[in-house]
Amino acid sequence: MTGRRALLLAFAASTLTACGFELRRAPEMRFKTIQLAGFPPRSALAADLKRNIDSSTTTQVVETAKDAEVVLEALAEERQKSSVAVTAANQIREFELRLRFRFSLRTVGGKELIPPSEILLKRDLTYTESAALPKEQEEAFLYRAMQSDIVSQVLRRLASVQVL
Repeated sequence: MTGRRALLLAFAASTLTACGFELRRAPEMRFKTIQLAGFPPRSALAADLKRNIDSSTTTQVVETAKDAEVVLEALAEERQKSSVAVTAANQIREFELRLRFRFSLRTVGGKELIPPSEILLKRDLTYTESAALPKEQEEAFLYRAMQSDIVSQVLRRLASVQVL
């Protein structure tokens, strides 16, 4: 059975590569080094950005501005949660989760490459008090998914920048 499984996996891999399938990876950027500045301590978003940028073949995250070609500055990173639907008994039925990230990109010399920009993502979360713990886990999952989406959007914007 294992030989058969290996043959099947090899066939699937060759078929996928023949059709142009390729695993998603970080976009290639046109600068060699970048500093991440202005993020809160232990920011999960900064950690995700660093991991994705470092996995690229062209760019590395550095700690100091003197070693960097460009600086990605976090202007704001906020999570918000508000109730959008309640029952007649005034119990919350639905929340809206928001993840907002404001940032800019500049050269070390101060030239603005990406002006202050904002990415705002929203997700709806139904809520039932009888399932409070699973709903907390779902909320955490939704925030992680929004964070991954923001990282992808920021990386695409960084890849479109030309440093002269």
